[in-house]
Order: sequence, then structure tokens, then C-alpha cells
Amino acid sequence: MITEKKKFKIGWGTGIVIAFAFFITFIMYFVLNMSINKKYDHDFVTEDYYKKELAFQNMMEKAKKTASEQMGVGIQSSEAGVILTFPQKTTDAIVGTVYFYRPSDQKRDFRIPLQIKDNQMLVPMNVLSKGRWVVEVNYQFDSQDYISTEKIDIK
Repeated sequence: MITEKKKFKIGWGTGIVIAFAFFITFIMYFVLNMSINKKYDHDFVTEDYYKKELAFQNMMEKAKKTASEQMGVGIQSSEAGVILTFPQKTTDAIVGTVYFYRPSDQKRDFRIPLQIKDNQMLVPMNVLSKGRWVVEVNYQFDSQDYISTEKIDIK
């Protein structure tokens, strides 16, 4: 009695199903890896993104008024820190906040109240880490709202 070995044949339909199963496994691996691994943690740029989007027109009007009345704040980085220089016509009656926003790491964002001395404010370098920062100064002077924004690189 002669026994024949049957060759295992994979038809085109079975090949498509196997390829599709490998593809789904490959995609699921990357989806799970991206969602579990903290290295790939991608948050919103800001926590209250949608609320800020609705207030965008108000911010644009403040920026336009700041430019037209020449009430912009000079924002520069130096070795001592970030220096905010306010217009000469302002006095100590300015009230507001400075928002330091780190595009690459939302955990480092912070707000500080304005503390102006001789039309300047210094934010020391020890509270800032190296990299790109967006500095937004919101302030009131003579019951008018103003805003100045600047991107700076700390080296």
C-alpha cells in the first residue's frame, strides 16, 4: 500500500484572509503601543482649547487695540531671565497676568501676576527651562484691556 503525502495548498482566498489578519494585528500593535506608552503622550495644546477658540475674537480685538494705541509690552530673554518692558506712559496702576506657555510640554505652563517696578518686570531664569516658550501678557490700564504675545527661545 502506497501512501501519498498531500501537499498543503493555500488558495487565493485563504491568502487574502491571512494577509488581512496580519495587517489587523500589525495595526492593533501600533494602536495599543501608542495609547499605552507614555513616551507618545499627546495632549491638547491647551486644556480648554474649545473655550479659548470661542474667545479668540476678543483676543484679536485686544491685540489690535494694543497695537493701535502703542501699548505693547516688550518681551526679551536675557541671561537673567525674561524681561517685560511696559510703555512709559503707564504707571504702577497696571493689573494683569503673564502666562508662560510651553508648546512641547503642557505640564510646564504657568501663570504669574504682574509685579512691575520702573515699567519693567523680570521673570528669573530659574523658573524657565530651555526651549521654546510663548509669553502672553494680559493687562488692564485705565479700564482698558490689552494683550501682548511673543515667542521666545531660552538657551
